[in-house]
Amino acid sequence: MKKIILFYGRGGANFFVHFYRVCAYLGAAIGQLRYMHFYRRQIIEQMYRIGIGSLSLIAGLSLFTGLATTLQTAYQIAAYVPKYIVGSIVFQSEMLELGPTLMALVLSGRVGAGIASEIGTMKVSEQVDALTSMGVDPVGYLVMPRILAGVTMFPIIIIFAVVVAVGGGHWAATTTMGVSSADFVRGMKEVFRAKDVWVGLIKATVYGGIITLIGSYLGMETEQGAKGVGMAATATVVWSSSFILIMDYVLTRTLLKFY
Repeated sequence: MKKIILFYGRGGANFFVHFYRVCAYLGAAIGQLRYMHFYRRQIIEQMYRIGIGSLSLIAGLSLFTGLATTLQTAYQIAAYVPKYIVGSIVFQSEMLELGPTLMALVLSGRVGAGIASEIGTMKVSEQVDALTSMGVDPVGYLVMPRILAGVTMFPIIIIFAVVVAVGGGHWAATTTMGVSSADFVRGMKEVFRAKDVWVGLIKATVYGGIITLIGSYLGMETEQGAKGVGMAATATVVWSSSFILIMDYVLTRTLLKFY
């Protein structure tokens, strides 16, 4: 019993220590925003890598997500409701849930692990210390541009993902499920609300901040050489995915109150 209490006690204490340090990095990154003009090259580079660099992956996954969602929806409701409802369900599910959350889980691997391994390699090879010795703030040079790029580019990525997914769903519905194009569009119009779009964009913004912040933090805290870099990349995916799912519930519960 004592060992169990000590195990969970240490785990809880470590969690709060890491949470405090993550918040400290976030505060330091926000403080560095006033020097954005000094780091504009790094910001633009990260926006390109996180945003443009992810579009091909997101396009393929979003297409098949839309196809699968449409086929499953049409199969389940075919005997009970009008076919135009397929368009309603596909659009809302992609905009509110599948688009932001599923794509964020995918990007936690591509973006988050990439950030952790890149910064972690710089840390263990003493490049971060070299920045400090030259009078450059590592948080401003490495962390702030990545977080800013994440919260800026993730909403754009999600809009692109939803457009591709709905387009794929439209194609699947009209070619394989006997739903006319007019009925599919009618279903989308029936449920369209500007609030749905804002909910999806807010989720995407939060997820982008979570992934880039955790990846940057674990990269900056990397130790033990190459082994530590691998551990940081793995931990980034695990923790980012966990917090994305937790925040999905929190944001959904909170934002639904404003409907």
